[in-house]
Amino acid sequence: MRHSTPLPFDPADKPVIWTVSVSRLSELFRDITLEYDALADIEPINLGFDEAARHIRERLAAERCDAVIAAGSNAAYLKGRLSIPVVIAKASGFDFMQALARARKVSDRIGVITYQEDMPALAEFAATFGVPIEQRTYATEEDARAQINDLKAAGIKAIVGAGLITDLAEEAGLTGVFVYSAASIRQAFDDALELARLAQLETNRSRRHVVADTLRAKHGLADLRGESEAMERVRQAVVLYAKSPATVLIQGETGSGKELVAQAIHRESPRTLGGANRPFVAVNCGAIAESLLESELFGHEEGAFTGARRGGHAGLFEAANRGTLFLDEIGEMPLALQTRLLRVLEEREVVRVGGTRPIPVNVRIISATHCDLEARVREGRFRADLFYRLAVLRLSLPPLRDRPTDIQPLAEWSLRTALASLGARAHPNLPAELAACAPLLLRYDWPGNVRELRNLTERLALFLAAEPLQALTPSFVIGVAPELGASPHTAPQLAAPFASAPRASAPERVTEVLARFGGRRDAAADYLGVSRTTLWRRLREEQET
Repeated sequence: MRHSTPLPFDPADKPVIWTVSVSRLSELFRDITLEYDALADIEPINLGFDEAARHIRERLAAERCDAVIAAGSNAAYLKGRLSIPVVIAKASGFDFMQALARARKVSDRIGVITYQEDMPALAEFAATFGVPIEQRTYATEEDARAQINDLKAAGIKAIVGAGLITDLAEEAGLTGVFVYSAASIRQAFDDALELARLAQLETNRSRRHVVADTLRAKHGLADLRGESEAMERVRQAVVLYAKSPATVLIQGETGSGKELVAQAIHRESPRTLGGANRPFVAVNCGAIAESLLESELFGHEEGAFTGARRGGHAGLFEAANRGTLFLDEIGEMPLALQTRLLRVLEEREVVRVGGTRPIPVNVRIISATHCDLEARVREGRFRADLFYRLAVLRLSLPPLRDRPTDIQPLAEWSLRTALASLGARAHPNLPAELAACAPLLLRYDWPGNVRELRNLTERLALFLAAEPLQALTPSFVIGVAPELGASPHTAPQLAAPFASAPRASAPERVTEVLARFGGRRDAAADYLGVSRTTLWRRLREEQET
């Protein structure tokens, strides 16, 4: 045993570590786990690559894990696809020396296959000690298999490598020499424990310096649900973009999850760039009057204008300092403010309205839009220099209709969540019932995307909770959401299964709905099944016509 003195963890909050392997490394993980049993809750996951990534993401939605330990190509694959630290178990130089000594007993010539990068030091060792070593690298399992067959054809009988390589070597009738030692795996466990310890210290520190929930990103990578290739590409982009402090422009239709993605990028960022414990401040550039938006963004000094706050007021740039400022619907920003925004991005300092003193700010900008900004640039409605400054990194979100394989799983997850929030349980036959409703869900165009699907499931949950014996049938769904049965060009209408009088087919005016709900925009938006941004936009369009 290596740890005579336990690390300083709260006994009630032991670190949670998952080991991931599908090869003989699993046995070594299992043996070392016994030594660390008192220091952490360690669980093996005997899956690899995409299966492992999906399994872990699914569990992270409801469970906590502080670190994942994996090795070789499996670790490299997971590192770019998970929202938690992936500790890569690495073989030391001494491990390779021992493995080469074992391989030399079997064959005069030895093959060494490593993931993606070769080892220059090994070539020097071979030249110095006269050991014939053939080094190869691989990127995929198919590639590894080809390298092994090539070495076999060259007369090599022993191959040194990680679990996948040794398994494939033995499958080809060769001797596979496993390179990892217990010491290397213990080092990976130590690294994972240290990461968990530092994370706990950071958490305790942040508890002492509480920031309002409005300045925190509540959603992360695990909230970007969907197993389609399109969503997998989005998650990979989130992990990649989080590593850079560059600006990000997110483009997507209403309800496609633009702010969700912005929060995930923020939460995945290293702490020096923002991170989950740094402020995340969001502002909708289309929902605030131009006269107020300038003051909101840049702040104002006392007496700057009628109604200015006594003592002045810090703007959102200052509030987001050392964190992320999310500018939603950036395409709606007036040209005059675009000029000021460009200057802040270039100078990294703000001057409050009515003030002269520049205030340094270190803020990462993520912006989003539902419109074609490049078209607005051509029309002269958006500054070209600001566009290129905001769009260093770009991410287009797929509409829900373009990822049909995600619709049914998303509907099931949303419905279960909505039922749980009402204190009701989902029917055991829910998956089968939803499968029967799948044609109905798939032929609908989902103009409101994931947000519209979530709103629909909340409606369904309300009626299912009221009538626990009610089965989720296509006719029931149509009764709750008649828009699903309408043709794609028919305006959606809202109804309930118990409604006696049909509604008019024409969409209701926003002003009428607002009046019905006493001016409460959140209630009106929920009723119409749209976001508050879309509600505001439709209200402006009505006022202009």
